Amino acid sequence: MTRYQRLAMHLAQRIEQGLYRSGEKLPSVRSLSVEHGVSISTVQQAYHMLEEKQLILPQPRSGYFVAPRKAAPPVPALTRPVQRPVEITQWESVLDLLDSRQEANTLQLGSGMPSLAQPTLKPLWKMLSRQAQKQETQLLGYDNLYGVVGLREQIARLAIDSGCQLSLEDIVVTTGCHEALSVSIRAVCEPGDIIAVESPSFHGIMQTLRGFGIRAIEIPTDSVTGISLEALELAFEQWPIKAVMVVPNCNNPLGFIMPDARKQALLTLAQRFDVAIIEDDVYGELAWDYPRPATLKSMDLDGRVLLCSSFSKTIAPGLRIGWVAPGRYRDRVLHMKYISTGSSNTLGQHALAEFIRQGHYQPHLRRMRQFYQRNYDSFSCWVRHYFPCGICVSRPQGGFMMWIELPEAFDAVRLNRELLDSHIQIAVGSLFSASGKYRNCLRLSFAITPDERVEQALATVGKAVERAIAACASEHSPPSMQHDVLLAK
Repeated sequence: MTRYQRLAMHLAQRIEQGLYRSGEKLPSVRSLSVEHGVSISTVQQAYHMLEEKQLILPQPRSGYFVAPRKAAPPVPALTRPVQRPVEITQWESVLDLLDSRQEANTLQLGSGMPSLAQPTLKPLWKMLSRQAQKQETQLLGYDNLYGVVGLREQIARLAIDSGCQLSLEDIVVTTGCHEALSVSIRAVCEPGDIIAVESPSFHGIMQTLRGFGIRAIEIPTDSVTGISLEALELAFEQWPIKAVMVVPNCNNPLGFIMPDARKQALLTLAQRFDVAIIEDDVYGELAWDYPRPATLKSMDLDGRVLLCSSFSKTIAPGLRIGWVAPGRYRDRVLHMKYISTGSSNTLGQHALAEFIRQGHYQPHLRRMRQFYQRNYDSFSCWVRHYFPCGICVSRPQGGFMMWIELPEAFDAVRLNRELLDSHIQIAVGSLFSASGKYRNCLRLSFAITPDERVEQALATVGKAVERAIAACASEHSPPSMQHDVLLAK
C-alpha cells in the first residue's frame, strides 16, 4: 500500500468514526503534509482518492469538505426462527464453502480464517523450530489424554482474565475448538436428543449435531443482547432439551457480547431446568475493549457449563489446538476424546506453551484486536457507501465477523454463485440455520487487510446486491406496476 493510500484510509476512518462530520471542512493540504510527514503531492493524491469514493467534496478556493453521508444502517431485529426441533440440513452448502478455500485466486470474504500475516507470530515459528531441533522422542509420541501439562498450566493462567479460576486438572486439550464442542455435545447428549441453539448459529455446530443424530431447536437471538431468555424458557417448558449451546462473547456470526446480567440470568434458567450449557468462547479474547468479557463459566457454581475454546482464531487454525473445561462432565468428555482422536498434537502443544510462557501471546492479542477493529472501521464504511439502502448490519464488539440482512425476498445463494464468477466468495446466511433460514443474509469477514482489491470487491458485491434487490422488486410488483415501469423506461 502506498503512502497516499494509507493516508486516504486513515482519513476515511476518521470520517467514518465521526471525527470529521458531514459538511465539515477538512485540514488543508499543507497542514496534513506537516502532520503526517508526507509531501504535498501525497496529500493531494489522498484527497483525490477520497473524492473518487465520494467521501469528500472540493470547493473552489475553500478546500475540501466531508460529503453528506448515508445514515448508518440499523442493526438486525430479533430473529424469528421456527421454534420446534428440526433435522439439520445445509451440508452441501457448507461443503461448497469449504471447497472454495482451495481456489487461490478467489477473495475469501466469508471465511472464518484469522489474519496470519502479523509480525507478532514470528516468535511462534522460532518456538516450533526449536522444539523440532530438540529431536526428543517424546515430541513425536503420544502425550497423556488431558494434554501437555505446561500448556494446560498456561491456559489456566490465561483463563483468569475471563473471571475463571481453573487448575490444570480442570482442562482437557483438544484438536481445535471443533473437537472441544464435539466431545462436549456427546458428553451430555445421545442420538435423538434436542439441543437449543442461538439463531443464527455457527454452521460447524449445526453439522456436528447432524452427524450425531441430534435435533436442534433454534431460539430467537438479538444482535445486541444475545439469545432470547424468554423464548428459551418457553422452549425448556415445551421440549425435553438436554443442553443449550451459546457463543456469548464476540458471537459468530452476529458479533455481540452478551451483557453480564443476561449471562447470569441464562445460567439461572439452566439451573432451574437442570440443563447443561456448552459455551463457545473461541472469539472471547478478541473483544476490542479491555478487560475482556467474562465467560459464563466464571459464574458457574455447579459445574454445568462446558467451556470450549482454542487458539485457532487468536493465533492460527493450523495448530489444531483447542481445549475444554468440562466441569462435572469431565469423565464423559475424556472418554469421548479417547474414542475420537486420543491425544492431540504434542509438538504444537509444547511450542505454544513456550510462546505463551515467554510473554509473546498478550502482545499478539493486542495487535490483533487493534487490527480487526481498524479493519471493521474500513469495512463498515465501504458497506455503507457501496451497498444500497434498506439493509441491516450488525455492529460487532470484537472478533472479525459482520452480519448483513437484506430484504426478505433476496437470495444470497444466487448472489454467491454470481460473485464466484468474479472470484469473490461470501458466506450465505442459510449456512447458519438448522432449517436453511436467513437465505436473505450474508456473513462477511474483515480479517483480511482492507486494501484496494478488497474495496473493489465490496463495491462489486454492493452493485450485485443492488441489481438483485431491483430484480426482486420487479418480480414481486403487480403487473400494472411493471407495465408502468416499462413505460417510464
